[in-house]
Amino acid sequence: MAQPTSPQWRKSSRSGSQSDCVEVAGSLDRLRDSKAPGAGVVRTSPAALSRFLDAIRRDRF
Repeated sequence: MAQPTSPQWRKSSRSGSQSDCVEVAGSLDRLRDSKAPGAGVVRTSPAALSRFLDAIRRDRF
């Protein structure tokens, strides 16, 4: 039986060296706060994340 692997987390290259951003993993279906990576993970679908980001770009939040 294969061992589960940890997701490869990444953040925007524009975030610099500070840990004040959102990190994504997988097929953009997992999100976490880079300041508190152990605090939990939000799971979503890539389509839902795309709609959320589109709403942010349109200044709906």
